[in-house]
Parts: sequence; C-alpha cells; structure tokens
Amino acid sequence: MIIKLLKNLYPLFLLVFITSCATRSRIVYFKDVKDTQRKVINVEYKTIFQADDLLAITVSSSDMQGLEPFNLPAVSFNAIPGSVVGEQKQLTYLVRKDGTIDFPVLGTIELAGLSRIEATELLKTKMSSYIKDPIIHIELVNFKITVLGEVNAPGSFTIPNERISIIEALGLAGDMTITGRRKDVMVIREEDGLYKYHRVDITSDRVFNSPVFYLKQNDVIYVTPNNAQVRSSTYNRHTPVWISVASVLVSLGILLTR
Repeated sequence: MIIKLLKNLYPLFLLVFITSCATRSRIVYFKDVKDTQRKVINVEYKTIFQADDLLAITVSSSDMQGLEPFNLPAVSFNAIPGSVVGEQKQLTYLVRKDGTIDFPVLGTIELAGLSRIEATELLKTKMSSYIKDPIIHIELVNFKITVLGEVNAPGSFTIPNERISIIEALGLAGDMTITGRRKDVMVIREEDGLYKYHRVDITSDRVFNSPVFYLKQNDVIYVTPNNAQVRSSTYNRHTPVWISVASVLVSLGILLTR
C-alpha cells in the first residue's frame, strides 16, 4: 500500500521540481543583445537640483582678493569617535522646501529646478559685480539611491559622482537574487511633488532607453519577488526538509519494487 502510494506521488514531485525551475529567458540579462551589437543610449542625463539637496559651493578666481566672504568655512569633526585627529569638511547649503538657499553677500537665491550648468551660470552672473572672472564649483553631496526587495544587499547608497545607472545600482546591492523578477523592476521617483512609478525589464536591451536608466537623487529601486518566492513565503520553514525526505522515500520505494 505504501509502495503504491509513493509511486503515485512520484510524478507529482517530479512535476513540482520541473515547474519550479526558472527558464533562461526569465533570468538572463539583456538576452536580446547580439554579439558586436551597438546600442545608442537616447536618455539624457542631467542632475536637477531639488529641495533637501545639500550643495557644496566653492568660489575661486584668478584674483584671490575678496573671495573669503563667498566661501563657507571648513569645520573639523571626528570621523572616529574618541579620535583626537579631526577631519576637515566644508559646510554645505541646504536647498529649502521653497527651492532657495541663503548665499553670503548675494542673499536668497533659487536653485531648485536648475541643472548644475544653469546654477553655475546664475551664481557667476551675480558674483561678477564683486569678483573678477569668478569660477564656481557646485557639488551635490547627498546624492543617494535606495535598493530594496529581492537583492543580495539591500540598502541606501551615497553616490559620489552623481551619475549612476540602474544596472550599476543593482550591482551596488549585490545583484538580484535568483528569485527576483527581472522583467518587473520598479523605480520610484519623486517629481514635482508626486511619486512616479516606472517598471523596467532588465532582460531586454530596451532598458538602455528607459527614462529611469540613469537614476536621480533619492530614487528607490524595488525588485519584486517571483511567484515561486511569494508562494514559498506561505509555507512552513520546514517544508523543504519534508519535501526532501519525501523525495528520498519515493526513490527508495521505487528501488524496492524493482
């Protein structure tokens, strides 16, 4: 009786094993890219300053006289608690909710909605009355992205160069797990006070022309789990062990009946 039951269950276990295996098309990235193929990226990359950005702004000139009022001082802080050696760090400007900053001498300046080049030209024009041939350097110091879901190392990451693609972001998070849905990667982006949701298929080369291929500050990437992972979350944690035991019993039963 037991032998007969085990033989009847064997095809069921075999079916579960086969259907649980992911196909190549669901796992491999850029599967439609051919050898030596060139892909033109038509997505424009541009950092636009927005509220809550922290900006480090440095002013220099061939004539150093009169520059001091336009540069925030550098302060010393202990990078390691208890250390007697401090690290120098320049103070930054916080872009307020209304999109403005308070700049020395110049007063209130609106920078939200401007690109780096536009903000640089604006400051250069305003400073030209005080400084001869001013040179402006603006750095966004809190460019941050967050990667969540089915990745090996989820978390928030600070980007030093302000340019990162969705592929590089997934790499920072240790790549997607085998149970992550590569055809359904979500990017959440805040624009104009609204959250916008974009879905990206990493298995297709169309990702290179997605509007979210290059990420913006504070973007959130969420890798959704596949159906097998969702179903497994409802199982008892000991289920795989019992399946393994049942598989051994089925195999043993088949051997005994031969």
